[in-house]
Amino acid sequence: MPYNKDLAYIHDAGFTESARQAAATVLKVLREKKIKSGLVVDLGCGSGVLADRLTRQGFDVLGVDISEAMLKLARKHAPKARFKRGSLFRTRLPKAVAITAIGECVNYLFDPRGTALLADFFRRVYRSLLPGGVFIFDVVEPGSTPKPSVLHCEGKDWAILVSKEEDARQRVLTRRMTIFRKVGRHYRRSQEVHRQRLYPPTQVARKLKMAGFDVSRLPGYGKEHFAPGRSGFAAWKP
Repeated sequence: MPYNKDLAYIHDAGFTESARQAAATVLKVLREKKIKSGLVVDLGCGSGVLADRLTRQGFDVLGVDISEAMLKLARKHAPKARFKRGSLFRTRLPKAVAITAIGECVNYLFDPRGTALLADFFRRVYRSLLPGGVFIFDVVEPGSTPKPSVLHCEGKDWAILVSKEEDARQRVLTRRMTIFRKVGRHYRRSQEVHRQRLYPPTQVARKLKMAGFDVSRLPGYGKEHFAPGRSGFAAWKP
């Protein structure tokens, strides 16, 4: 199961700044579109950082995530939001003023059929949005990891070792993670392997336009610019 209890804990403890910055951008775009209330569907909602910010601003929020451990944290962090477990590619999408998919959600291969149906997913999002509604998300591109690399991060009661390798021919990025979380006096070890389909931003923009969206590229979230190999989009339904 992706994002088990320990990885969900580590993600929430050490890797939520991007979601906070994304919340600033989402709220800014909603203000620019004069959207002041209504339902926002937060796909791949993680531990509920964005959902919490949106509900504090008066929006209704439905969060969707494939990880029950993430949803447990999200329900704690954003008690005013509603959450359900499911694949973002298969969950029935209700009518909404905005839909978000922050944190490379659309790239993940947790759902074997998911990324093969990217164009269909964009059409479903388009149909679910009310006129003038906004779709905000980001993707990982081919070439984001030109050669194998290893990263190490740690906090007061956790550590994680991540090796990344890109298959340029298949356009698939593989992250192999060794996870350590302190439990009592000892550290518990677990492992996860995540794979992502990589999309050229021009392909993503084309599929969005084919679905009916007007499309704008985002330079980053909040005060953070996207690192090379990552792109963001704000698409809206005319």
